[in-house]
Amino acid sequence: MPTLADLPQPPRDCPLCPRLVAFREEQQEKHPDWYNAPVKGWGDPNAWLCLVGLAPGLRGANATGRPFTGDFAGDLLFATLDAFGLSQGRYDARPDDGYRLKGAFISNAVRCVPPQNKPTPAEIKTCRPFLIGQLETLTNVRVLIALGQIAHQSTLKTYGLTQSHFKFGHGARHELPDGRILIDSYHCSRYNTNTGRLTPEMFADVFRAAEAERSRT
Repeated sequence: MPTLADLPQPPRDCPLCPRLVAFREEQQEKHPDWYNAPVKGWGDPNAWLCLVGLAPGLRGANATGRPFTGDFAGDLLFATLDAFGLSQGRYDARPDDGYRLKGAFISNAVRCVPPQNKPTPAEIKTCRPFLIGQLETLTNVRVLIALGQIAHQSTLKTYGLTQSHFKFGHGARHELPDGRILIDSYHCSRYNTNTGRLTPEMFADVFRAAEAERSRT
């Protein structure tokens, strides 16, 4: 079985994307007590479910060093993981809160925080080998949930697939070449939840669909 140490991760001083490096260094000067480095994938290395997000939030994962920890999107995500028995402990928005994932793993399309939360296509492509490597190493994963369209597109491209044949849509189900199932969800961002584009029940429906897929395997 894989361990977290087996997963491909970028180094803390990853130099691959000059714009992201410059932004990271700017944040290091402004907030020297923040994590301010590429955020590693995190969770259960024996997970059956992998969630693919967009990128670290500036005051969330970029500050704490753990995916979705400390930002608004994490509140809904971790509450939903709790409701489906995919966690242990109590989430307290800190990387040392003792909270753990059980059966789930969180990865991202981009590992460094991008300005205005908008990575460029080139940055997404440059970071994709880390997603590819993690998905190859997480051999127990049977279902993936893409949180938003960029995560959907990047996941498809790890398999050499194009969006023209696999349209993004909340709750959409896609069969991947290795037998895994990809399910789309609107991102659990503050904007989407505040506007009602994504409700907690809609988000839970995606996890119910993921559980149903797991039971078929």
